[in-house]
Amino acid sequence: MQVELLNDQGQAASTVDVPETVFGRDYNEALIHQLVVAYQANARQGTRAQKDRQMVKHSTKKPFRQKGTGNARAGMTSSPIWRGGGRVFPNSPEENFTQKINKKMYRAGMASIFSQLVREGRLAVVDSIKVDSPKTKQLADKFKAMNLKSVLVISDEVDENLYLASRNLPHVLVLEPRYADPMSLVHYKKVIVTKGAIDKLKEMFA
Repeated sequence: MQVELLNDQGQAASTVDVPETVFGRDYNEALIHQLVVAYQANARQGTRAQKDRQMVKHSTKKPFRQKGTGNARAGMTSSPIWRGGGRVFPNSPEENFTQKINKKMYRAGMASIFSQLVREGRLAVVDSIKVDSPKTKQLADKFKAMNLKSVLVISDEVDENLYLASRNLPHVLVLEPRYADPMSLVHYKKVIVTKGAIDKLKEMFA
């Protein structure tokens, strides 16, 4: 199948052949949703913690006498129904949020995302993305000339100049094909893939 090839001004100069196994798959919304949710869940640290009624600071003295006050009977102020009491089922720092996605599902989900980006016109191919020096202004001017504001660049090779020039741009992310993730593909408005990265994507997700 064909995908537009952009020039330095961000215009479609011609087209380039891309593998249909990666860029021509059917849209599978349920699989993409599962992929994004699992990616976010696996990024959670789970370091927050809460106290149960044994851990909270309290007195073991009975708050008031058992009968005659008109209140419900109470034994101590650490009860979960009291203000400042412990939680019944507290969150623990050891909680595990990871979700397993097998390789076949991951490859199919990523290919489905790439294919949907092509159908929506959010994915294009360029010959290469390079800068002569690690200057953010050079890369910013290049994207400005191509009319790109929120862009994910998947390059077959990210040298030091390109990495240093891109890391301070708030709406730009440059990475190699092996680091492509479903969250970034969905988040950025435009995805630019270099010609050299197409073969690597085919090898990974076809």
